[in-house]
Amino acid sequence: MIEERLLTREQFGPLYPLVRNDRITDINWNGRQLWIDHLDRGRYCSNILLEAAFIQQFTSHISNVVSLNFNKHTPLLEAEANGLRISIIHESYARSGRSISIRKSPPIKRLYDEMMIQEQYCTKEMLVFLKNCVKAHMNIVICGQVGSGKTELLKYLTQFIPGNERVITIEDTLEIHYSTIYPDKDGIEIKVDPERFSYTQAIKASLRQLPNWILLSESRGDEVRYLMESLTTGHYCMTTIHTDDVRKIPERIRNMIRDSYAAKRIGRETYIFLDICILIRKTVGSNGMIRRYIDQIGCFSSSDRGKQQRVILFVQDGEFVCHQLPEDIMDKFRKNDIEDPFHLAVERSGG
Repeated sequence: MIEERLLTREQFGPLYPLVRNDRITDINWNGRQLWIDHLDRGRYCSNILLEAAFIQQFTSHISNVVSLNFNKHTPLLEAEANGLRISIIHESYARSGRSISIRKSPPIKRLYDEMMIQEQYCTKEMLVFLKNCVKAHMNIVICGQVGSGKTELLKYLTQFIPGNERVITIEDTLEIHYSTIYPDKDGIEIKVDPERFSYTQAIKASLRQLPNWILLSESRGDEVRYLMESLTTGHYCMTTIHTDDVRKIPERIRNMIRDSYAAKRIGRETYIFLDICILIRKTVGSNGMIRRYIDQIGCFSSSDRGKQQRVILFVQDGEFVCHQLPEDIMDKFRKNDIEDPFHLAVERSGG
């Protein structure tokens, strides 16, 4: 990890103002042009040109800080700074020129109720429902494509976890920042190292730390098996998955697991131990403006002793298509004193 004191104007040169701008989420150099993702302006090509001398100096600085070689034999350089994820691909493979990607995930919340409604990210009724889902200790999966904002929604939802409930975040790149955003809450941040401390080891170790919630930044491999097993012991979770439809989540989870027998079992348990699924959609208009919004919300349902398993959609294309929830989901709301998950509980508690 790059220390904050090394994120200086001198080292970042013409990129420094962009790095410091909280409205900018991504900075990408393709060897010829600098492309910016801005929360207000959308995606645009900057008039900033990076000179070869700066690119070499910047790469050398990152390489020295993380003590890794960077050349045609080791063509990928990756590093983390506080709120930054930096990836550089050598020109021997990026034939258009050395590629630099800087992804920003600062320890701040970018989503707020008024803004989400005003920018048509979702409706007020959806917000009320999602807040109630957290209060009812639902196990939540957020899906979407790369850059759709899955982690940002997860960060938003964590504010509704009571401060006395222990939260353990597990990530290979620190993006949730739970302990920084909520310093007075009981939170533990675990950073995974593929060579020394894997996702699987982190999940197993976290269970000995008496968590109420496990927040897995992204489920993408065999670790999802152990996450699912943790839910059978009464823990709660939020995680994100790459897929473009909530109905594909069970299949996506099965495909992550190498053991075919375990995959089949976990596939069945997906409908039992996961509760709510959310799809975030990202679109780019002809003017370059980026829009992110909640496209789908559904729930996993298992009935008739597991013979009927399905994902039930009640939000599609950003609109409610029904309000009828399965009885097993409603039971979970009622056990947490929420009789009407779409309206009453949040309004009554002032949320």
